[in-house]
Amino acid sequence: MSAKKPLTVETISLDLQGATKEAILAEMVDLLVASGHIRDRDAVLKAIVDREKRMSTGMQNGIAIPHGKTDSVDCLVAALGIKRGGVDFEALDGQPSNIFVMTVSPDSRTGPHIQFLAEISRPLNDAAVRAKLLAATTREDVLKLLLG
Repeated sequence: MSAKKPLTVETISLDLQGATKEAILAEMVDLLVASGHIRDRDAVLKAIVDREKRMSTGMQNGIAIPHGKTDSVDCLVAALGIKRGGVDFEALDGQPSNIFVMTVSPDSRTGPHIQFLAEISRPLNDAAVRAKLLAATTREDVLKLLLG
């Protein structure tokens, strides 16, 4: 699987505006809606929020990976957002999250979701890459950083 397919320039935001976890989730779902990748915004948002209620997807080092499963998508879709200054996402390390990678996949398929997260996690584990992402000025720069 290549991260190129689910993550596109249209599904990247360099300037998320939300000040809360809920606002960030809604804003990222709206990125996917605007790109034409989902059929039912409310169903997707509900799937993401329900998953988040079970356990926060705030990881560490400023990264959060909210995700959900719903048949409102035909295949794995992804969005990436940057929130300057970060937001409390109940991360494992207690620090604010400022890099968000959202994935939504069909209920019936698990493989692509796991493969995508494994591939996207590699560059995000590098502190230098995270710093460059936060300093990026174009969505194309973000794609280049993540895809090599």
